[in-house]
Amino acid sequence: MSYLSPFLTILGFSLAGEALQRLIPLPIPASVYGIVLLFAALCLGLVQLERVKKAGAFLRSLLPILFVPPVAGLLENWTLIQGALLSGLL
Repeated sequence: MSYLSPFLTILGFSLAGEALQRLIPLPIPASVYGIVLLFAALCLGLVQLERVKKAGAFLRSLLPILFVPPVAGLLENWTLIQGALLSGLL
């Protein structure tokens, strides 16, 4: 099974979420709109789970890689952040 079609399906819902976020003046991230639309389409049977399951699992497997740079930045600047956190709590 090709990954292109499932990725394009997920990307389409992401794009629809971006459009909704620009049209609806609520402080809700576009990714939330997109995932809710995809969930609704799955519940209504408009999209079959098997169609997007492997692509979704692949994208989920990439998430730890996406968090490495921010965590490295936090660790590198921990002394600056720690001072700001403590002053904010007191």
